[in-house]
Amino acid sequence: MPSPYREEHDHFRNTVRQYCLKELAPYADAWEEAELFPNEVFKRAGDLGLFAAHYPEEQGGAGGDYWFSIAKAEELPKCGSAGVSMGLLVQGDMATPVISDLGTKEQIEEFLTPAIKGEKIAALGVSEPNAGSDVAGIQTWAKKDGDDWIVNGSKTYITNGTRADFVTLLVKTNPEAGAHGCSFFLVPTKTKGFTVAKKLKKMGNHASDTAELAFEDMRVPQRYMLGQPNQGFMYLMQNFQAERLIACASACGGMQLAIDDAIAYGRDRKAFGKPIIKREYWQHKFVDLQTKVEAAKALTYKAAEMFNDEHHVKKQPISFESVKFISMAKIFVGELGSEVIDQCLQFHGGAGYMDEYRISRAFRDQRLLRIGGGTTETMRYYVAKLMGL
Repeated sequence: MPSPYREEHDHFRNTVRQYCLKELAPYADAWEEAELFPNEVFKRAGDLGLFAAHYPEEQGGAGGDYWFSIAKAEELPKCGSAGVSMGLLVQGDMATPVISDLGTKEQIEEFLTPAIKGEKIAALGVSEPNAGSDVAGIQTWAKKDGDDWIVNGSKTYITNGTRADFVTLLVKTNPEAGAHGCSFFLVPTKTKGFTVAKKLKKMGNHASDTAELAFEDMRVPQRYMLGQPNQGFMYLMQNFQAERLIACASACGGMQLAIDDAIAYGRDRKAFGKPIIKREYWQHKFVDLQTKVEAAKALTYKAAEMFNDEHHVKKQPISFESVKFISMAKIFVGELGSEVIDQCLQFHGGAGYMDEYRISRAFRDQRLLRIGGGTTETMRYYVAKLMGL
């Protein structure tokens, strides 16, 4: 397919790249060690337009298409910390798109516009201790009480959860209706009854904060309901497509970075009298890995092209055909990520097992892709249904 990128995309990509290399990467190790990066990173990213590029101008955005988000996701791995990248992507591409799609003027002014400026930190509250990929099984519920809703329950694995200013929260509002009884709310974290139950320790993505949240008789006014009641599951399925696409684009960027790092390492590292990259076995191995990454990128671009055409150009709901391609991309990219990072680590030998090398961190971080945003097994279930199997 022809390149989807124009000159303005290239300028934006360069802005993201320079921001990552000059302002984030030098601190990545310290933030990984501290298991948190500063809140100021959100504000600086907002000032540079990283969050706003693909949002409408009337909402505080720059009015660009979805390819700005894809370009951003491909460049963010250069910051050197998947945790930082994750926190920023949740802010601009996971917790906020549904507000742009459904929000009232007041909701957009109170939540979306300050979020894409980096002035408020956002989190997406969907997963629960007993409901991950099976979103229909969520148990957090809300009961109507006059002009308010009383929310009880909990959420877990919530990125940005310890410091968010608000959470885009999915709850059950009609427990008897199963998946079709869910609704979205925008919940300021200062709301009485909202608690950060604990910060979670993770295998990877250390610089991002991940929390378990609890709600006890939390009173949320009707004006904070997002969209129509009991339509939350449908809204979420649309929102998930963007989340999965962004994850694929980011993973493709991360795989390319790992290959480039490994080849650079292999030019300097000598074994048995010559640089290890000069060994034919490894040359052929990297040819195969690069070929697969190009295939993954092409599949991701195909899915992104469909998503951009339907969602940004035609302003239509995402079609089942797009869902199929996005799900296939997440399957393929997720499994390839494990292969690429593992082989790049193997190429480093003992050095790859040391935390001082970026590949060691990448080995832990990439494993999330086959879980977050819907497991690989769930993606195969969706694709099988869409293939009529």
